[in-house]
Amino acid sequence: MKIARTTALALSGVLIVGLTSCATGDPTAPSGADGARHRSLHAKNVIVLQGDGMGIAHRELIRLATVGQNAELAMDSLDVAGWVRTDPADPLETVTDSAAAATAYATGVRTYNGAVGVDVAGNPVPSLLEEARDRGRSTGLVTTSQVTDATPAAFGSHVLDRDDQSEIARQYLEDSRPDVILGGGEDRWLPAGDPGAWPDNPWTDPTEQSSGTAGNLVERAQDLGYEYVRNGAELAAATSPKLLGLFANEEMFEHRNEGEGAIYAPAVPLRDMAAKALDTLSQDEDGFFLLVEEEGIDEMAHHNNAHLTVAAGAAFDSTVALVLDFVKTHPDTLVVVEGDHETGGLTIENVDADDESGEADSREDGPFTVAGTELQFTVDWTTTEHTGAATPLTATGPGSAALGRVQDGTDVHDAIQAAMR
Repeated sequence: MKIARTTALALSGVLIVGLTSCATGDPTAPSGADGARHRSLHAKNVIVLQGDGMGIAHRELIRLATVGQNAELAMDSLDVAGWVRTDPADPLETVTDSAAAATAYATGVRTYNGAVGVDVAGNPVPSLLEEARDRGRSTGLVTTSQVTDATPAAFGSHVLDRDDQSEIARQYLEDSRPDVILGGGEDRWLPAGDPGAWPDNPWTDPTEQSSGTAGNLVERAQDLGYEYVRNGAELAAATSPKLLGLFANEEMFEHRNEGEGAIYAPAVPLRDMAAKALDTLSQDEDGFFLLVEEEGIDEMAHHNNAHLTVAAGAAFDSTVALVLDFVKTHPDTLVVVEGDHETGGLTIENVDADDESGEADSREDGPFTVAGTELQFTVDWTTTEHTGAATPLTATGPGSAALGRVQDGTDVHDAIQAAMR
């Protein structure tokens, strides 16, 4: 993160220190093209990158394990940094789930856990994706989870229960109409008995099988003009401005405890899906809105699997780097990197055989080596669930200055919405 200056005032004997982001338009902000990009409030394109379950400790784990102490992640190189409070408006639970958190980001409204794109009374609330569509922009959803899982669903559907994934898919096709939909979850698009491109009951997870409740939605998508692709080769060859790609039965990885068959090896890497989405959506002269989500960080943290949390995080950061390369030639793009909540109560500790407080899943993982050194550390966990910790946010581009503060998820929505207008 780049901080332009520190200002100090002496008031009634109290020293008040304030940090001013380089994106605020102050005298020390960047000049020339970079300065114009940050001073502008209007974003032609918006790219939201979400590391699901990614707290500040997750970002530091990924940094230490992949680039070391003397380098920074692509996601940490953006111009503006802040953090986000994740509280839901749930009558029974203090800590958010992904549905309520994503709804806050997508619609600017806090809601109850499990709700997707609706307020606490169950009323649909317009999303950023829908607003972009109504302004004539192309839109896209990319994820390593099911494309109908909570985070993408909050941007493109309105249901009372996040588990109603076939209805979410139907709403994508008939209501919100994203131009690009790429990820996993084919099982929710096809009725029982129709295995589709990804066979039922695979060896990696015999419980997976088609279970859709709204007919054959793949055929419905094709009838509506979507080009359906099933693997990386077909995705690379696709030429349609409307793409549906389903690359797994459920999530695009297997999330389990370490040593129990966990796999992070998406059939189509997140970076490749994002690259195709950018190539496709950027053809629209009016601009676009794109959500890109890495679900593996959250799911691996749910299993306290630090090694594959790092793997998913590295894939996510590589995708952020791709997006930042895109921004070099498209400076009118707002990029926001966020986490919807923290998962696992992750901590980074020195190696100490006498400091083991966890049991079973929550035992320490490691030791890990700090990249480029001989230093080592361990990863400890306090839970297999979400926590109420705030999450880090970094951003760059038009309108990003508004995000350099302590804020709620609804404030992030408002800042993006303002930049799109």
